[in-house]
Amino acid sequence: METIRTFIAIILPDAIIRQLAQVQRQLERQVPPESVRWVKPEGIHLTLKFLGDTPVGKLDAIRAALGEVASRASPCALTVGGLGCFPNARRPRVIWVGVQAMGEELASLQRAVERAMKPLGFPPEGRDFTPHLTLGRVRDRIPPADLSRLGALVSSTDIGTLGEVQARSFALIQSVLKPSGAEYTPLAEFLIGPDGAAILRTPQRPV
Repeated sequence: METIRTFIAIILPDAIIRQLAQVQRQLERQVPPESVRWVKPEGIHLTLKFLGDTPVGKLDAIRAALGEVASRASPCALTVGGLGCFPNARRPRVIWVGVQAMGEELASLQRAVERAMKPLGFPPEGRDFTPHLTLGRVRDRIPPADLSRLGALVSSTDIGTLGEVQARSFALIQSVLKPSGAEYTPLAEFLIGPDGAAILRTPQRPV
């Protein structure tokens, strides 16, 4: 059975991507050398659900289900800002910029995506949805002193608010893992709102 690696996400506007890239450059100058694998700025997105290995034969059903989700959802007003790390600053593994929803629309959209994907063989996440934008992942086996320095740097860096986003669509995206990093290709984009059931097919190009 042929499979591809996919996820569902909100693609960010270029203005926010440029701001995130600037934050990455700022941090890269300060973190211990070779301690973080930085995400390519053009690949930063707000993940709603990671599907993982996805049977190609299920793609049409996934598109149809996501179109239904989009048609019943409302656009999401989001604020991007604040720096943090998972699981915490003492043991940083992922460095992220936060996303704050201005209403319940984002949480409702994410829950609807979870419900729509469950019958297709993609069970809900076992943890709460925490909207964030991943800037980089901490490398394995870095010295404890460097790990501590990295967590302290993230905790003490104030990036403020980077901007606001009106999310009016989301996408089904293919991820291909390469030595140079993951390459993302949108497979379909869905307008949020009454016209959302109409799938907008995006060009087959990396983002």
